[in-house]
Amino acid sequence: MRLRPTLLLALGLAAGCALKGDVRKVELQVEALRAERARAEAERAAQVDSLRALLVAVQQALAAQQAYLVQMRGDVRTDLVAVQQQLVQVQELTGQSQQRLSELRARIEERAQQPVPPVDTTGRPAGGGPPGGPSGNPGGPGPDQMYDLSLQQFRRGSLGTARLGFREFLRLYPTHERAPDALFYLGETWGGESADSAAAVYQQVVKTYPNSSRAPAALYKLGLLAEQRSDKAAARTYYARVIAGYPRSDEANLARDKLQRLGR
Repeated sequence: MRLRPTLLLALGLAAGCALKGDVRKVELQVEALRAERARAEAERAAQVDSLRALLVAVQQALAAQQAYLVQMRGDVRTDLVAVQQQLVQVQELTGQSQQRLSELRARIEERAQQPVPPVDTTGRPAGGGPPGGPSGNPGGPGPDQMYDLSLQQFRRGSLGTARLGFREFLRLYPTHERAPDALFYLGETWGGESADSAAAVYQQVVKTYPNSSRAPAALYKLGLLAEQRSDKAAARTYYARVIAGYPRSDEANLARDKLQRLGR
């Protein structure tokens, strides 16, 4: 029975120690929560500062963009005025070209159905008539202009009109320096329509202008046409003529490759 007060005292002391330990734990938890809250507030403040800086940068960029757009509008207006002026000039030039082309068509329409005229390099068209040259074509386009107009029509795909122009050029200017070119392009206008007509013109190029740069090209074209009709013997003959007669031409290199493929 004497041990009961001592036991009660021990229990009281133990309870007191336990209470102090719990209080300390609570205090530590509170301090941890405060520190966590402080870190969160610091991070939030840093984010707010970052967003503010970003907003300022965006506002500055928008201001610069707006200033650029204002300047660009002024530049566009200036460019539009310049483009409009250029369009007016182009329209004027186009009208002049159309007028010249109409004159050319009017002069050569009557010859649309005539065969390719053989070229007389003495300076007179076949079958007589006035000598070729400017004096034989008063008031009309000159040789350079006629050739350029015809070539423009060829490149645009207006083969019929180009054919008429090249024929008239050869009729009036058979000795002009562009005559071999005109005759060669005349053959080109037949390329997709009549292989026989194209071949006849290419033969005429080789015969009439053998020293021109168009002669090897015409021979090479004859070889290609022969291949198209499966006449390998004729094709090899034409390619061999290109190599023998014009060994330094670009067509000679092409002809050598063709002969290798065909088998000599």
